[in-house]
Amino acid sequence: MIVLGIETSCDETAAAVVADGCRILSSVVSSQVAVHRPFGGVVPELASRKHIEAIVPVVRQALSEGGISQAELEAVAVTQGPGLIGSLLVGFSFAKAFAMVRGLPWIGVSHLEGHINSVFLEPDPPAFPFTTLLASGGHTSIYHVTSHTQFDLMGQTRDDAAGEAFDKVAKMLDLGYPGGGIISKLAQEGDPTQIPFPRSYLDRSSFDFSFSGLKTAVGRYIRDHSRDLAERIPDIAAGFQEAVVDVLAYKVIEAAVCKKCNRIALVGGVAANGRLREKVTVDARKKGISVYLPGHDLCGDNAAMIAAAGYHHLANGARSDFDDDVYSRQAI
Repeated sequence: MIVLGIETSCDETAAAVVADGCRILSSVVSSQVAVHRPFGGVVPELASRKHIEAIVPVVRQALSEGGISQAELEAVAVTQGPGLIGSLLVGFSFAKAFAMVRGLPWIGVSHLEGHINSVFLEPDPPAFPFTTLLASGGHTSIYHVTSHTQFDLMGQTRDDAAGEAFDKVAKMLDLGYPGGGIISKLAQEGDPTQIPFPRSYLDRSSFDFSFSGLKTAVGRYIRDHSRDLAERIPDIAAGFQEAVVDVLAYKVIEAAVCKKCNRIALVGGVAANGRLREKVTVDARKKGISVYLPGHDLCGDNAAMIAAAGYHHLANGARSDFDDDVYSRQAI
């Protein structure tokens, strides 16, 4: 089945063509980073307007690069939520109209399901069941995954998502937006042991997260060392990153041990962080656990993962109705 995937949950306009839920024929992402960078974060109104401008050209490009005509498409999958309502509506409305005109089956899928299914777009995906850490700018959760469409939530953040914490710390340090890549690069120049920022493990038997206290600790350190802050920034970045990574790695590995599961997947934008990938891989190996990592292009928001997730729902006979609507929040 050849599926057109569409993703507009936040500030990337993306379209992809995927065959049988696992083979990417094309994947196009139009980023709005330059638009939102002056504001230090995503401006919802600007995001939705840019999606309107980009959606048709991006879909055309995806079809062209995939060597697929509209007549060859067999279904459409689109992000239904969670995300920014204005952004979601652009992609969701386009998908409805496109499917209606072409007479195609279509399905609205969870953005989170898309991230989880991104690992199946790699040549060596995990077998079921496996434990996954989904860490991004809007979500930080652990799931026990039993099929392409069945996930049991084991824990989630009680406040800031991990990616959000990276962005906020970068903003405190006036480093620019988005903060994840900047912090990660600076951390390579710093010493993570110089500044012992707190680790928010909460209850070690729980798989929930909290990063607000760490963010506050970084803010206080910046305030108390304002006179010589510039020379301390690499160490701040390294110490902060290590504090986040330690907690993420510990929790997902403990979750896998709890489920007696010897497979872990890391997905979402933060899964592109090199230090996180390294630490989880090394620590998991000590416990006989294999780690599965999507490529960096599949960690960020993309439409290939939406097409992959949609394929499995469509193959099971699920369809969306034309009066269905988007949603901003979801817990799965």
